[in-house]
Formats: sequence, structure tokens, C-alpha cells
Amino acid sequence: MKKLIALVFALVASAGFAAEFPDISIADLKKAIADKKVTVIDVNGAASYKAGHVPTAIDFATQGSNLASALPADKGALVVAYCGGPACSAYKAAANAASQLGYTNVKHLSAGISGWKAAKEPLEK
Repeated sequence: MKKLIALVFALVASAGFAAEFPDISIADLKKAIADKKVTVIDVNGAASYKAGHVPTAIDFATQGSNLASALPADKGALVVAYCGGPACSAYKAAANAASQLGYTNVKHLSAGISGWKAAKEPLEK
């Protein structure tokens, strides 16, 4: 019985880290960037990041190991991770990392960089 309870607890605890993150629209992300109320994380890799990324985004490929120092002190601050587009799930690495660091307002730009470009939004290089 104790093993069963431990197994159930472990599954519930791990499910918290495998949770889906709420989506944020391009318009809402643009507003948060303009208001300087978001930390954006690009998970597309260093080459893609250098070619152009969402303004203010940090490169998870180079900053991932130092993510704690790149994120704000306020654990309730908005953190948004994105990758290539709606079919990409690479964003989860950054979103889960932020969540594991204690951030409680982690979202996903499901449109990704492809949606950002399709919306003709500016890129930062």
C-alpha cells in the first residue's frame, strides 16, 4: 500500500512539470514587450536566434544553463517561451525550466517565430 501511495504521489508531482502552459497571443505579447512586463525565451537554437528573434527574447541555447540569472527576481512575473510554430514542442524545455525555478506565470507563444513572421512583426537581430 505504501508503494502504491508513493507511486501515485510521484505521478502527480511529475505531472505538474509536464503540464501544458497557457497560450499568449501575438497581440498580448507585443503589449507586454512594449510595457516591459515580460521575459521572452527563444528556444529555436543559436543560429535561428541570430537570424532574427522576437524583440527582447533571450537565447535559451546559450543562456539555458544560466536561466535563473536571466529571469526577473519576481517569481510571478510573466515569462513566455516560444519555438518554431504551432507544431513545435521545444518551448517546453524553457517553460519547464522556468516553472521548476518557481515562476508561476509561464506562457507559450504557440504561433512561434513562424507566426510572428507571418504577422509581419519586427525581428530583433
